Amino acid sequence: MHQTDFKEGSVSRNIWELSLPLMAAQLINLLYSVVDRIYIGHMGGENHLALTGLGLCFPVITIVAAFACLFGNGGAPLCSMELGRENRDEAEAIMGNSFTCLMIAGALLTAVGLIFHKPILYLFGASDATYPYAAPYMTIYLCGSVFVMIATGMNSFINCQGFGRVGMMTILLGAVVNIVLDPVLIFVFHMGVQGAALATVFSQFLSAAWVLRFLTSDKALLRLQKRTLRPKALRVKKITALGMSSFVMQVTNGLVQMVCNASLQRWGGELYVGVMTVANTIREVLTTPVMAFSSGAAPVMSFDYGAGEYSRVKKAIRFVAVGCVLYTLVAWLIVSLFPGFVLRLFTGDAQLIQTGIGAIRLYFFGFFMMALQFAGQNVFTALGKSKNAIFFSLFRKVIIVVPLTLLLPNLWGLGVNGVFVAEPISNFIGGAACFITMLCVVLPELSGKQKRREKA
Repeated sequence: MHQTDFKEGSVSRNIWELSLPLMAAQLINLLYSVVDRIYIGHMGGENHLALTGLGLCFPVITIVAAFACLFGNGGAPLCSMELGRENRDEAEAIMGNSFTCLMIAGALLTAVGLIFHKPILYLFGASDATYPYAAPYMTIYLCGSVFVMIATGMNSFINCQGFGRVGMMTILLGAVVNIVLDPVLIFVFHMGVQGAALATVFSQFLSAAWVLRFLTSDKALLRLQKRTLRPKALRVKKITALGMSSFVMQVTNGLVQMVCNASLQRWGGELYVGVMTVANTIREVLTTPVMAFSSGAAPVMSFDYGAGEYSRVKKAIRFVAVGCVLYTLVAWLIVSLFPGFVLRLFTGDAQLIQTGIGAIRLYFFGFFMMALQFAGQNVFTALGKSKNAIFFSLFRKVIIVVPLTLLLPNLWGLGVNGVFVAEPISNFIGGAACFITMLCVVLPELSGKQKRREKA
């Protein structure tokens, strides 16, 4: 079984070896929700209502993912640092404590979501026409929250050990099952959105079972064991502090989706909520490779930082930043030049496609600036600088996007266009601020530590 040794070889090769399987895994993971939206978007009849109903569940799905990131992305870099320091016992303890936190969070989210799902959906912008589509999907999906926690959160601990291909195969198992089950349950058994949700939950269950099987086997470098499951306050505090950046980014994504849906419902109705659902789907597909690339570099940077190889950390930062910007430039051009073609991949509703062409051109304007946000925040997280990462998560979404989403539709007759233009404004301001701050904070620190090590 192949394992990437972070101590050997070039930095770029190590990043690629971990990023490519992670990229494939995250793209495959994205298929869980994207395939649902594609099939539902082509159901026929009033499919834009079904698609809109599914879009109303996005904030809930995002919040579940946020807790998986809180403990998964918080614990995995700490594991990598301890491996770099050759402290295997503490690395295993971090993984075990993270697992316990994931299980508790999954159980609580399921209980709260099932009890309060109706007021939550109406808060997120549901109407009497879309609630019947949103409610069954949300309640069924929430029953699988624990599986999501294991499959997403604990897979980070497979990747941080250097088993990128195992992480990819973990998600591939569930994704293939989801792709097969979706059309069967939706069209053959006529289960509609309920069928899409059941297929997703069962697929996540299989992925979770595979993750646990690997992490409890002799093949894993770090094993999940009973003695490591009992949480310790100081260790959990470190995990949550480092994972808070990813958590805040995900939760604020959910907040933005909620505010966008509510604003679009007010200014344009269900059709524009459907357009935003498709726009968010396109954004997720396009950002997944660049997020995986930057996330794949994080264990390499964490390991080298823990091992005192500061020059290698700087090489990783340069490599990731250039790669992220080049990719997002190409993605922006594709969406801008062929918006109709991109929309038709996700829906067959002619009215939604016609309405969405101008909207997604606005929404994706200057898309490449988002890459700077990803690159900057991943560096902060990989090096344990949680406060910086948290601040810039809040800055772009809460301080910029949410107020603009509420304000711009009222100005200059923008209406629904004001909602779609808030995203590119936040990308330019937030992306530039995050990346420039990272350069000013991290690079001088690395240079100083490198000089002190050379003198020692």
